[in-house]
Amino acid sequence: MSWFDRLIPPKIKGVGAAARRGVPQGLWQKCDQCSAVLYGADLDRSLQVCPKCGHHMRLSARARLQGFFDDSSFQEIGSKVRSVDVLRFRDNKRYRDRLAEAQKRSEETEALLAGSGLMSGIPVTAVAFEFSFLGGSMGSAVGEKFVRAADEALNKQSPLVCFSASGGARMQEGLFSLMQMAKTAASLNRLRKASIPYISVLTDPTMGGVSASLAMLGDLILAEPHALIGFAGPRVIEQTVRETLPEGFQQSEFLLEHGALDMVVERPELRAVISQALETMGFGPIVVPQAELVFPNDHSPA
Repeated sequence: MSWFDRLIPPKIKGVGAAARRGVPQGLWQKCDQCSAVLYGADLDRSLQVCPKCGHHMRLSARARLQGFFDDSSFQEIGSKVRSVDVLRFRDNKRYRDRLAEAQKRSEETEALLAGSGLMSGIPVTAVAFEFSFLGGSMGSAVGEKFVRAADEALNKQSPLVCFSASGGARMQEGLFSLMQMAKTAASLNRLRKASIPYISVLTDPTMGGVSASLAMLGDLILAEPHALIGFAGPRVIEQTVRETLPEGFQQSEFLLEHGALDMVVERPELRAVISQALETMGFGPIVVPQAELVFPNDHSPA
């Protein structure tokens, strides 16, 4: 027993431990940019945007789609699609063990959440990447869920919206993962031939095979502020070309300046911007015809 344990009575130590246990996890969060300590409920209401400095923290796929769709209109697509370790891949840990850990950590079955519903009254199909699930990497299950969402949009003649947040292809699936780049691109080509709009929203980070395929194929390409977007990371590029990159290289503002994006939009404004864009494209809210009461001539009101 240390001198500190002998000095502090057990009752006092027990009160301190109980107090610590009484504070719910996640009640307070620290901003990654300005280090301000923020109340978790306030951050949830602001869609994980810091009210002090405006920094856009990462938002889960489910929270993003819940905030995007109108209340109680979201219907999930492909909820039973899951990754399978067909290669029996193992590095310092088995792939199937990594999948189980990712499912437990993220509370999602895969790195992509897909669904359809109403957004400002407009029928829309949308997908969102879950970065906490193996870095939002694209494997066979992610590609399959994306294609199912695109097929749903094609069948319903509704626009498709994608929120990207990914480190790229899932290395544990080898060529099966790289095949998803062509698979998703082919599904988007079917939408293009049917004149169905595809809006791509790039969030932090959008890298690797995802940025080289579905993320940059949008009819309208939006991005959140200061999102990291590219194929290889800046450190890899600097070591390869042996040159210092310009300030802000691969951030959304830099790409907008060089013509790779259409707009950089604050997260709270995304819903309104997408709604306005879809209405401009001819996809407006569903209009429910009003029933007209017709009275016979002899019973019409005075």
